Amino acid sequence: MGKTFSYYPGCTSHSTAIEYIEASLAVIAALGIELKELPDWCCCGAASAHNLSSSLALGLSAFNVGEAHKKGSDMVIPCAGCYGNLAQADYVLRHDPKERRRLEKQLDFKYDEKIRMLSLVDLLALPELRPAIKALVRKPLQGLNVVCYYGCAIVRPAAITGVDNAENPLRIDSLMADLGAEVSDWSCKVDCCGGDLGLTDAEKTTELVNKIVDYAVAAEADCLVTSCALCQANVDIRQQRLPILYFTELMAEALQIGDRQRWWKKHFNDPSKLF
Repeated sequence: MGKTFSYYPGCTSHSTAIEYIEASLAVIAALGIELKELPDWCCCGAASAHNLSSSLALGLSAFNVGEAHKKGSDMVIPCAGCYGNLAQADYVLRHDPKERRRLEKQLDFKYDEKIRMLSLVDLLALPELRPAIKALVRKPLQGLNVVCYYGCAIVRPAAITGVDNAENPLRIDSLMADLGAEVSDWSCKVDCCGGDLGLTDAEKTTELVNKIVDYAVAAEADCLVTSCALCQANVDIRQQRLPILYFTELMAEALQIGDRQRWWKKHFNDPSKLF
Protein backbone atom coordinates (compact mmCIF):
# COMPACT_ATOMS: atom_id res chain seq x y z
CA MET A 1 0.00 0.00 0.00
CA GLY A 2 2.89 2.32 0.77
CA LYS A 3 0.88 4.78 2.83
CA THR A 4 1.80 6.46 6.13
CA PHE A 5 -0.57 6.93 9.05
CA SER A 6 -0.25 8.52 12.46
CA TYR A 7 -0.35 5.91 15.22
CA TYR A 8 -1.88 6.14 18.68
CA PRO A 9 -0.72 3.07 20.65
CA GLY A 10 -2.67 3.62 23.87
CA CYS A 11 -1.67 2.37 27.30
CA THR A 12 -2.44 -1.36 26.94
CA SER A 13 -0.08 -1.69 23.97
CA HIS A 14 2.80 -1.76 26.45
CA SER A 15 1.15 -4.12 28.93
CA THR A 16 -1.87 -6.42 28.76
CA ALA A 17 -2.35 -6.26 24.97
CA ILE A 18 1.26 -6.52 23.86
CA GLU A 19 0.58 -9.66 21.79
CA TYR A 20 -2.18 -7.78 19.95
CA ILE A 21 0.10 -4.85 19.15
CA GLU A 22 3.02 -7.04 18.07
CA ALA A 23 0.79 -9.12 15.78
CA SER A 24 -0.81 -5.98 14.37
CA LEU A 25 2.50 -4.27 13.68
CA ALA A 26 3.81 -7.42 11.96
CA VAL A 27 0.76 -7.56 9.67
CA ILE A 28 0.88 -3.85 8.92
CA ALA A 29 4.59 -4.01 8.06
CA ALA A 30 3.97 -6.98 5.74
CA LEU A 31 1.42 -4.86 3.89
CA GLY A 32 3.90 -2.04 3.38
CA ILE A 33 2.04 0.40 5.63
CA GLU A 34 4.06 2.80 7.77
CA LEU A 35 2.82 3.90 11.18
CA LYS A 36 4.37 6.94 12.85
CA GLU A 37 3.71 7.00 16.58
CA LEU A 38 2.56 10.34 17.94
CA PRO A 39 5.56 11.67 19.88
CA ASP A 40 3.50 13.30 22.64
CA TRP A 41 0.38 11.16 23.01
CA CYS A 42 -1.37 10.85 26.36
CA CYS A 43 -3.95 8.50 27.86
CA CYS A 44 -7.40 8.89 26.29
CA GLY A 45 -8.91 8.99 29.79
CA ALA A 46 -10.48 5.54 29.45
CA ALA A 47 -13.54 5.12 31.69
CA SER A 48 -11.91 6.84 34.66
CA ALA A 49 -11.90 10.36 33.24
CA HIS A 50 -15.52 10.07 32.13
CA ASN A 51 -16.51 9.25 35.70
CA LEU A 52 -14.67 12.30 37.02
CA SER A 53 -15.30 15.00 34.44
CA SER A 54 -16.79 15.01 30.95
CA SER A 55 -14.68 18.08 30.14
CA LEU A 56 -11.49 16.29 31.20
CA ALA A 57 -12.39 13.19 29.20
CA LEU A 58 -13.08 15.23 26.08
CA GLY A 59 -9.94 17.30 26.52
CA LEU A 60 -7.63 14.29 26.88
CA SER A 61 -8.96 12.63 23.73
CA ALA A 62 -9.10 15.91 21.80
CA PHE A 63 -5.44 16.50 22.65
CA ASN A 64 -4.51 13.30 20.81
CA VAL A 65 -6.79 14.16 17.90
CA GLY A 66 -5.03 17.51 17.73
CA GLU A 67 -1.61 15.84 17.64
CA ALA A 68 -2.71 13.84 14.58
CA HIS A 69 -3.84 17.05 12.92
CA LYS A 70 -0.45 18.59 13.53
CA LYS A 71 1.08 15.63 11.67
CA GLY A 72 -1.49 15.96 8.88
CA SER A 73 -2.40 12.29 8.45
CA ASP A 74 -5.20 9.89 9.37
CA MET A 75 -4.65 8.18 12.72
CA VAL A 76 -4.79 4.43 13.43
CA ILE A 77 -5.95 3.42 16.94
CA PRO A 78 -5.65 -0.32 17.80
CA CYS A 79 -7.41 -0.23 21.21
CA ALA A 80 -11.19 -0.35 20.83
CA GLY A 81 -11.74 1.74 23.97
CA CYS A 82 -9.22 4.37 22.91
CA TYR A 83 -10.76 4.42 19.45
CA GLY A 84 -14.23 5.00 20.91
CA ASN A 85 -13.00 7.94 23.00
CA LEU A 86 -10.95 9.57 20.24
CA ALA A 87 -13.72 9.05 17.69
CA GLN A 88 -16.15 10.75 20.07
CA ALA A 89 -13.78 13.73 20.48
CA ASP A 90 -13.42 13.90 16.70
CA TYR A 91 -17.22 13.86 16.36
CA VAL A 92 -17.56 16.81 18.76
CA LEU A 93 -14.87 18.75 16.90
CA ARG A 94 -16.55 17.98 13.59
CA HIS A 95 -20.11 18.89 14.63
CA ASP A 96 -19.86 21.50 17.42
CA PRO A 97 -18.25 24.72 16.11
CA LYS A 98 -18.25 26.42 19.51
CA GLU A 99 -16.53 23.50 21.24
CA ARG A 100 -14.13 23.16 18.31
CA ARG A 101 -12.98 26.77 18.67
CA ARG A 102 -12.51 26.33 22.42
CA LEU A 103 -10.47 23.15 22.03
CA GLU A 104 -8.41 24.51 19.14
CA LYS A 105 -7.42 27.48 21.25
CA GLN A 106 -6.83 25.50 24.42
CA LEU A 107 -4.84 22.73 22.73
CA ASP A 108 -3.15 24.83 20.02
CA PHE A 109 -4.10 23.05 16.81
CA LYS A 110 -6.29 23.62 13.76
CA TYR A 111 -8.98 21.04 13.09
CA ASP A 112 -9.10 19.58 9.58
CA GLU A 113 -12.24 17.65 8.62
CA LYS A 114 -10.24 15.51 6.18
CA ILE A 115 -8.24 13.82 8.97
CA ARG A 116 -9.89 10.56 10.07
CA MET A 117 -9.74 8.46 13.22
CA LEU A 118 -9.43 4.79 12.19
CA SER A 119 -9.72 1.68 14.29
CA LEU A 120 -7.34 -1.10 13.32
CA VAL A 121 -10.34 -2.90 11.83
CA ASP A 122 -11.13 0.21 9.75
CA LEU A 123 -7.59 0.16 8.37
CA LEU A 124 -7.15 -3.54 7.63
CA ALA A 125 -10.65 -3.90 6.18
CA LEU A 126 -10.09 -1.18 3.57
CA PRO A 127 -11.31 -2.61 0.22
CA GLU A 128 -8.04 -1.70 -1.51
CA LEU A 129 -6.11 -3.90 0.95
CA ARG A 130 -8.10 -7.10 0.43
CA PRO A 131 -6.19 -8.25 -2.70
CA ALA A 132 -2.85 -7.60 -0.96
CA ILE A 133 -3.89 -9.57 2.14
CA LYS A 134 -5.10 -12.52 0.05
CA ALA A 135 -1.85 -12.50 -1.93
CA LEU A 136 0.21 -12.73 1.28
CA VAL A 137 -1.61 -15.76 2.71
CA ARG A 138 0.84 -18.66 3.01
CA LYS A 139 -1.18 -20.95 5.28
CA PRO A 140 -4.94 -20.66 4.67
CA LEU A 141 -7.01 -21.17 7.81
CA GLN A 142 -9.08 -23.91 6.21
CA GLY A 143 -11.08 -26.01 8.65
CA LEU A 144 -10.92 -23.37 11.39
CA ASN A 145 -14.42 -22.30 12.45
CA VAL A 146 -14.44 -18.81 13.98
CA VAL A 147 -17.00 -16.41 15.39
CA CYS A 148 -16.16 -12.72 15.18
CA TYR A 149 -16.78 -10.68 18.30
CA TYR A 150 -16.83 -6.88 17.88
CA GLY A 151 -17.95 -5.81 21.34
CA CYS A 152 -19.16 -2.28 21.98
CA ALA A 153 -16.56 0.38 21.33
CA ILE A 154 -15.74 0.07 17.63
CA VAL A 155 -19.37 -0.09 16.51
CA ARG A 156 -21.37 2.10 18.92
CA PRO A 157 -22.72 4.76 18.65
CA ALA A 158 -22.97 4.28 14.87
CA ALA A 159 -23.25 8.04 14.32
CA ILE A 160 -19.75 8.39 15.79
CA THR A 161 -18.05 5.22 14.56
CA GLY A 162 -19.57 5.38 11.07
CA VAL A 163 -20.06 1.60 10.98
CA ASP A 164 -22.54 0.59 8.30
CA ASN A 165 -24.43 -1.90 10.48
CA ALA A 166 -23.96 -1.56 14.23
CA GLU A 167 -25.99 -4.71 14.96
CA ASN A 168 -24.35 -6.93 12.35
CA PRO A 169 -20.91 -5.61 11.36
CA LEU A 170 -19.05 -7.77 8.86
CA ARG A 171 -15.56 -6.32 8.45
CA ILE A 172 -13.71 -8.84 10.65
CA ASP A 173 -15.90 -11.61 9.20
CA SER A 174 -14.73 -10.66 5.70
CA LEU A 175 -11.09 -10.56 6.77
CA MET A 176 -11.31 -14.03 8.32
CA ALA A 177 -13.05 -15.40 5.23
CA ASP A 178 -10.27 -13.97 3.05
CA LEU A 179 -7.79 -15.96 5.17
CA GLY A 180 -9.70 -19.17 4.45
CA ALA A 181 -11.43 -19.56 7.81
CA GLU A 182 -15.02 -20.74 8.14
CA VAL A 183 -16.96 -17.83 9.65
CA SER A 184 -20.13 -18.74 11.54
CA ASP A 185 -23.05 -16.40 11.96
CA TRP A 186 -24.11 -15.99 15.59
CA SER A 187 -26.17 -13.76 17.88
CA CYS A 188 -23.63 -12.13 20.22
CA LYS A 189 -21.12 -10.37 17.97
CA VAL A 190 -21.89 -6.92 19.42
CA ASP A 191 -23.02 -7.89 22.93
CA CYS A 192 -21.24 -6.31 25.90
CA CYS A 193 -18.88 -8.66 27.78
CA GLY A 194 -19.14 -6.58 30.97
CA GLY A 195 -15.44 -5.78 31.04
CA ASP A 196 -15.89 -2.46 32.85
CA LEU A 197 -17.85 -4.26 35.57
CA GLY A 198 -15.13 -6.79 36.25
CA LEU A 199 -14.09 -5.30 39.59
CA THR A 200 -17.40 -3.89 40.79
CA ASP A 201 -19.80 -6.68 39.77
CA ALA A 202 -17.85 -9.84 38.95
CA GLU A 203 -20.97 -12.00 39.11
CA LYS A 204 -22.74 -9.99 36.41
CA THR A 205 -19.61 -9.93 34.26
CA THR A 206 -19.28 -13.72 34.47
CA GLU A 207 -22.95 -14.05 33.49
CA LEU A 208 -22.39 -11.90 30.38
CA VAL A 209 -19.24 -13.79 29.43
CA ASN A 210 -20.93 -17.16 29.83
CA LYS A 211 -23.76 -16.08 27.53
CA ILE A 212 -21.28 -15.05 24.83
CA VAL A 213 -19.32 -18.28 25.09
CA ASP A 214 -22.51 -20.37 25.18
CA TYR A 215 -23.57 -18.89 21.83
CA ALA A 216 -20.09 -19.30 20.36
CA VAL A 217 -20.01 -22.97 21.36
CA ALA A 218 -23.52 -23.45 19.96
CA ALA A 219 -22.19 -22.10 16.66
CA GLU A 220 -19.52 -24.84 16.83
CA ALA A 221 -16.73 -22.27 16.92
CA ASP A 222 -13.15 -23.38 17.44
CA CYS A 223 -12.26 -19.91 18.74
CA LEU A 224 -13.62 -16.43 19.26
CA VAL A 225 -11.91 -13.58 17.37
CA THR A 226 -11.90 -9.98 18.60
CA SER A 227 -10.22 -6.60 18.17
CA CYS A 228 -10.78 -5.32 21.71
CA ALA A 229 -8.09 -5.81 24.35
CA LEU A 230 -10.56 -5.53 27.23
CA CYS A 231 -12.94 -8.04 25.65
CA GLN A 232 -10.09 -10.45 24.93
CA ALA A 233 -8.78 -10.37 28.48
CA ASN A 234 -12.20 -10.46 30.12
CA VAL A 235 -13.59 -13.39 28.11
CA ASP A 236 -10.29 -15.28 28.14
CA ILE A 237 -9.93 -15.08 31.93
CA ARG A 238 -13.50 -16.02 32.86
CA GLN A 239 -13.98 -19.29 30.96
CA GLN A 240 -12.07 -22.37 29.84
CA ARG A 241 -14.03 -23.52 26.83
CA LEU A 242 -12.65 -21.47 23.92
CA PRO A 243 -9.41 -19.72 22.93
CA ILE A 244 -9.94 -15.97 22.52
CA LEU A 245 -7.71 -14.56 19.77
CA TYR A 246 -7.04 -11.11 18.37
CA PHE A 247 -7.95 -10.93 14.71
CA THR A 248 -4.43 -9.84 13.80
CA GLU A 249 -3.00 -12.93 15.50
CA LEU A 250 -4.98 -15.05 13.05
CA MET A 251 -3.85 -12.81 10.20
CA ALA A 252 -0.23 -13.32 11.28
CA GLU A 253 -0.78 -17.08 11.42
CA ALA A 254 -2.23 -17.14 7.90
CA LEU A 255 0.62 -14.95 6.63
CA GLN A 256 3.16 -17.00 8.66
CA ILE A 257 4.81 -13.92 10.17
CA GLY A 258 5.78 -12.77 13.65
CA ASP A 259 6.52 -14.53 16.93
CA ARG A 260 3.19 -16.31 17.05
CA GLN A 261 3.99 -19.05 19.54
CA ARG A 262 5.25 -16.50 22.07
CA TRP A 263 1.98 -14.58 21.71
CA TRP A 264 -0.10 -17.71 22.28
CA LYS A 265 1.65 -18.31 25.61
CA LYS A 266 0.14 -15.06 26.88
CA HIS A 267 -3.39 -16.47 26.55
CA PHE A 268 -5.23 -18.18 29.41
CA ASN A 269 -6.85 -20.57 26.92
CA ASP A 270 -3.97 -21.89 24.80
CA PRO A 271 -4.76 -21.43 21.09
CA SER A 272 -1.72 -23.38 19.81
CA LYS A 273 -3.77 -26.58 19.51
CA LEU A 274 -5.80 -24.90 16.76
CA PHE A 275 -2.79 -24.80 14.46
